[in-house]
Amino acid sequence: MDIPKFLLDNIYLVVVALVSGGWLIWPLLRGSASASSLSTLQATQMINQQDALLLDVRDVSAYAGGHILNARNIPMQQLDERAADLARQKGKDRPVIVYCDTGARSAAAEAVLAKHGLEKVFALDGGLSAWKAAGLPIEKN
Repeated sequence: MDIPKFLLDNIYLVVVALVSGGWLIWPLLRGSASASSLSTLQATQMINQQDALLLDVRDVSAYAGGHILNARNIPMQQLDERAADLARQKGKDRPVIVYCDTGARSAAAEAVLAKHGLEKVFALDGGLSAWKAAGLPIEKN
């Protein structure tokens, strides 16, 4: 059997196989970077059982428009300078759940907080959008 000829004759099938294989492997590759993300159920359990601190890293106006109950707001732009104070006030071993609108900025916030010595930092998978979609309560200022 001539492998190069087979590949050229079936190029569309080869491309489909490579793309679908890539889609299957992508979550595994991403999984190591997002191992500390929590679903809304896991986050609620951590809040109730371990008194986790909720940290909203959106800007002040977005926070005022609606946020998770008892969440503290530190905008992403100020997080690096205020993270050390947060670690001193709340303790380095208290769980912190970071969220934004969709979860896109949460990984960066996790890294900043870890750099300042916070040991148990988690990102809310899907952010506030996932929280609302799950029908969980929010409050407005």
